Amino acid sequence: MRANTTDGLKAIVADPAGAVIGLDFDGTLSPIVADPAAARIAPGGAEVLTRLGGLIGSLVIVTGRPAAVAVEYGSLAAVPGLVVLGHYGLERWEAGALAAPPVHPGLDEARAGLLALVAGLDGVRIEDKERAVAVHTRQASDPWATLEALAEPVAALAASAGLTVEPGKLVLELRPPGIDKGVALDAFLRERAARSVLFAGDDLGDLPAFAAVRGSGLPGVTVFSGSPEIEVEADLVVDGPTGVLELLSSIADAIEKETAG
Repeated sequence: MRANTTDGLKAIVADPAGAVIGLDFDGTLSPIVADPAAARIAPGGAEVLTRLGGLIGSLVIVTGRPAAVAVEYGSLAAVPGLVVLGHYGLERWEAGALAAPPVHPGLDEARAGLLALVAGLDGVRIEDKERAVAVHTRQASDPWATLEALAEPVAALAASAGLTVEPGKLVLELRPPGIDKGVALDAFLRERAARSVLFAGDDLGDLPAFAAVRGSGLPGVTVFSGSPEIEVEADLVVDGPTGVLELLSSIADAIEKETAG
């Protein structure tokens, strides 16, 4: 554990009202599964977040999924004070209300183009997120070779439709430009006048949020919960969603102990 990690965790425990804890969903709270529609929060996850949400200033999930889907798949509607920033920050769910901009006009072109690109490719599937669209190769016979073969035509399609490509583990997602998890997290930290921050993620799309933690000037902790397939510089590396929930539980334990003392 790095020295700044210890400082960041101490700051969260000493001043929980000023803390922002940010989390990705897939691979961080929910195990990665072959079918994204089958993803659900790890056992005990909703209970851990409910406990933590009652102890800290701000708890936020920043995900590429639609915000309402993350709330549903995580059974998170009752977590106190939770904010979910979906589609990398385009959507905001808070206290049961969802705010979102109009759908990008290039998405119809992107959907049609992706369907044409993957026609006849066994195991390749399209995930329509309404405000983004993704192509997954996890179930292809050679997932990484298929992803590499699709990278250039998908990039060309995104450029034509006025979208950007967000790469991840065996997925290429086309989404509106100008927003990422770093932009979303940075704005949230300023909105909440944060005094410390932790962000946990598992994929390439989480790297801008890690950068936002480092660039915030706050006592901060970055937590990587992914696989060795992706090399990420983080303050802590934990074993998937189980490790994330164990860390969050230990933070809650420490806050309660500090408060009782």
